[in-house]
Amino acid sequence: MKRVSVDIGGTFTDCFVAWDSHCIESKALTTHQNLALGFNEALTNACGDLGISERELLSQVDSVRYATTLGTNALIERKGPRLGLLTTAGFKSSVPLTRAKGYATGLPHKQQMDVPNAQRPDPIVPIPMIQEVRERVDYAGSVVMPLDEDSLRESLRILVDKGAEAVVVVLANSVVNPVHELRIREIFLEEYPGHLLGAIPMLLSHQVAGRKGEYVRAMSTIIDGFLHQVMYHGLGTLELNLRNAGYEKPMLCNHNSGGMAQLNSTDALQTVHSGPVSGIAASEHLATQTGLGNIVATDMGGTSFDIGIVVEGGVKHYDFNPVIERWMVSVPMVHLVTLGAGGGSICSYDRMFKTVQVGPESAGSDPGPACYDRGGLKPTVTDADLMLGYLDPGHYAGGFIKLNPRRSKQAIEEHLADDLDLPVVEVAKLIKSTVDANMANGIARELRTRGYEPENFTTLAYGGNGPLHACGIAKALGVKTILAPPFASVFSACGAGNMSQLHIHEMSTWTVLFDANRQVFFSDYDFFNGIVEQLEARGREDLVRQGFTPDQIGFRLELDMRYGNQRVETAVVTDLNRITGPEDVIRLIEQFFARYGERFGEGSQTPEAGVRINTIRVCAYVEHPGIQFTGIRPVGPGLPPPAPVTTRDCHFVGVDGALATPIYDDAALTAGTEIDGPAIVVTRATTYLVEPGWRFRAAEQKAVWFTAIDSIPATTRSLS
Repeated sequence: MKRVSVDIGGTFTDCFVAWDSHCIESKALTTHQNLALGFNEALTNACGDLGISERELLSQVDSVRYATTLGTNALIERKGPRLGLLTTAGFKSSVPLTRAKGYATGLPHKQQMDVPNAQRPDPIVPIPMIQEVRERVDYAGSVVMPLDEDSLRESLRILVDKGAEAVVVVLANSVVNPVHELRIREIFLEEYPGHLLGAIPMLLSHQVAGRKGEYVRAMSTIIDGFLHQVMYHGLGTLELNLRNAGYEKPMLCNHNSGGMAQLNSTDALQTVHSGPVSGIAASEHLATQTGLGNIVATDMGGTSFDIGIVVEGGVKHYDFNPVIERWMVSVPMVHLVTLGAGGGSICSYDRMFKTVQVGPESAGSDPGPACYDRGGLKPTVTDADLMLGYLDPGHYAGGFIKLNPRRSKQAIEEHLADDLDLPVVEVAKLIKSTVDANMANGIARELRTRGYEPENFTTLAYGGNGPLHACGIAKALGVKTILAPPFASVFSACGAGNMSQLHIHEMSTWTVLFDANRQVFFSDYDFFNGIVEQLEARGREDLVRQGFTPDQIGFRLELDMRYGNQRVETAVVTDLNRITGPEDVIRLIEQFFARYGERFGEGSQTPEAGVRINTIRVCAYVEHPGIQFTGIRPVGPGLPPPAPVTTRDCHFVGVDGALATPIYDDAALTAGTEIDGPAIVVTRATTYLVEPGWRFRAAEQKAVWFTAIDSIPATTRSLS
């Protein structure tokens, strides 16, 4: 297998190259003005390790896969075209009102508690750019009012005259019957063919989001339209860069649904948060292949700290109405929680509580932390780690970035030390303990609100800063072990290379499997099977268009089910692709019963209220071979550590004064090596910090376990 996968983050561009039996990790600073530059630098570094040229490598790899934050940045910076919106008459205010929840949606938790002082986000589509269309389709798909085509033509002229660069169409109940949305596109092309207006794109909501919910479907289509241009040019530039370097195959883009596709089969909305989702996909592969069971995936990069959950058995946690920036949308996205707790998170003085506040603002890659010496003036988590002695100023990121301790000291003194009346080192300790506690609290809150306990999960700590803060997170979380997985510093990029090509299509439905009032079971099997066949056909078409044959394509059926009129829906993955009789209906109800009990506790099920399917979802996929994770669990007695390359004075939370700390290099990653803290293992890609009271144990593929020494049996402890 020869493959390149890239995760373009807010601070670093991570590159993972699988070259037969070699796996190469590489990093470069993200170049936001032209993402191709950062990718080229990271790829050049990887090629240097392999001893080949970039052109030779790209001419032989089977695929190049991208996960990028380009869409996220475009939303934050409001870089996009002027949009026009066509909607059903009477629904003109749906988007501006934002379901009356727009004040708080997407805000940090503290600001959500102060909704009266919150501000609505600036609208993507201003009110003057919203036009109504006279038409109506009811909930069952019946046409109540035909489309007024004369009124439509006038509305289109108004939007074009006002400078619309893209048009989105969101009609009520179009997911059940899209006839009017399709007719609008026909009329638009008649009135304004591409050769007249430069092919203004028109997006139809039923093709972007398949579930009911007018506001969230509207925002899904609006954001997709808003990002269309910047994603087309940004990813097009990346693809052109590959062409110029000798890569002739289609470029693949990772999706936030947990799959990937070619660029010509990717919606802009699907790329948002695709980088962190790739890390969750890698965690799922790791859990499946090594039998680790339940996993909580934590990615501490330069900009943020991302949390995802992988439950044993392969049941994914999806957000079916995720929040992107400040808007709720209606696309299935792998569940992800993001905290402003990365290495570049800016630290400030909290005057109310007279302590340190970490994030959510980030210094990014330009100018970056103060120690990068690129013009950053505010202290960050990385500056604190440098002051505590954990980072080597001359060999950070393999020596590609030289750190300036004087800048870190100056930034902490000016912005924090005077207000706190503490020495710089004590302030740095406070920063570290605060960020570790924030991350641990985020993990605990995410697990416990879903009915899980942290001790029943294996916590993964990856990303460029994950292994550096692993022990601190574990202590604050109250767990005794934590795992830095293989290729920890570029684990999300590794996951991007392991994804399968996948497309998800869904449709809202009102399918009552058991009617509690009439005491009857569902019997319209042709109706249900017809929807499944239609969704399978759309997924098959997507993948055949990308060069696959129908026999290579697999399908997975997922159903959003609920008891009676409950608000809460539970996703059920079933191996039944068709319903052929009463026994299949009973089987679906039993699968829902079991899944509901796992989620909310056995005995909480209420089948007497009735059972209903609200959404039918089909995942069409083609499996690809990926990196195999093996030998992750420690086996046999530990090996003594190699000789340290040097010793450095380091400061630790809860320890007075500096401790002489041995520093190790890559040799410490030999499988079986055990090192008791305090110790530091420095590699080109990341830094492993072993705090006092913890043990470092290396496993296969450069995986590392951190274990609290007081939890290790005395007979085992004496071997080291």
